[in-house]
Amino acid sequence: MENVADFKEIIDVIKANGGEAFKRCFQCGLCDVVCPWNRVRNFSMRKIVRQASFGMTDIESEDIWLCTTCGKCPQQCPRDVKQIESGVSLRRIATEYGVFPTTARPIRGVRGSLMGEGNPLNEARKNRANWAEGLSVKTFTEGTEILYFPGCYLSYDPRLKKVARATANILNRVGVDFGILGAKENCCGESIRKTGDEEVFKRLARENIKTFIDHGVKKILVSSPHCYHTFKNEYTEFMVNFEVVHITQYLFELIHEGRLELTKKYGKKVTYHDPCYLGRHNGIYDEPREVLKKIPGLKLNEMPESLKESLCCGGGGGRIWMETKKGERFSDLRLEQAIGTGAEVLATSCPYCIANFEDSRLTLNVTENIEVKDITEILQEVI
Repeated sequence: MENVADFKEIIDVIKANGGEAFKRCFQCGLCDVVCPWNRVRNFSMRKIVRQASFGMTDIESEDIWLCTTCGKCPQQCPRDVKQIESGVSLRRIATEYGVFPTTARPIRGVRGSLMGEGNPLNEARKNRANWAEGLSVKTFTEGTEILYFPGCYLSYDPRLKKVARATANILNRVGVDFGILGAKENCCGESIRKTGDEEVFKRLARENIKTFIDHGVKKILVSSPHCYHTFKNEYTEFMVNFEVVHITQYLFELIHEGRLELTKKYGKKVTYHDPCYLGRHNGIYDEPREVLKKIPGLKLNEMPESLKESLCCGGGGGRIWMETKKGERFSDLRLEQAIGTGAEVLATSCPYCIANFEDSRLTLNVTENIEVKDITEILQEVI
């Protein structure tokens, strides 16, 4: 490392950011065996952990920015090294020193957009609720049962707005008492935190929490597993505890209670992709599948790697904002697996996964072979 920080500084910052877990590693290499990066290039989390335990990490290296925080290595680790938390601690060091390799430099622009407009997409805050135009979606006020929090990508991305609209249509059909906060919302902050920027995460989180409390929010319905994870597991660090429900859980409840009737046949072969932050990180595997199984005429074919072994799409850990070279995209591998099941539709329930799979459909030139759908989009067609 070229005079970015000396040995003592590296060790002190690692300790301050929860990196003590590095010392537990006994270099068994199981993390490297299961890491999806090793399907497309040479990468070693074991090496990073080893170097960090001696304060020898090169924070100018691209390697510390590759991890998608997919959660596969922690579930295999026999020593509880906490690879995700440990890896994020290295990114915090790089962020504090302002050191970003070329592939990670877009994070600087993302940070500015989050600070200025509350979203990572350089979109105007005032337009955050535009996705709901023409729908009967009210502004959340105290006493409303559910706050629907679509998240940044569903609020702004042209493809993913369709998911937000499908969700609102389903909720309206059932008569759910819900509302949105639109321009008063910020990004949940999950992904920027995984890039090591605690300052921006805490600012976004505190502003969101104040907004939720000021409006009397008690129950939050989310479409993104990343929002689900951070509201449920990370906002508790600020001594608050909102009821957080992912849309697949809520749809399962509505169907189970008989409130949501599925009357039309779908008649297509479907395979389901488990998003990392819904499945491995939060254990939500059954509800999405049970919803799909309730759809008349739908045939569900599982991919070779499913449930806790699901192959990451590549979008976690802030990678959704970074460029990934052609030939190194996990979403390409996953889409090929989906096509291999004979499915006509790849269903999932995460905006990052949908964005990456849609890109892969184009780059692999398989737009005629398979569609990518959020579960809500499929349900909208059969109610």
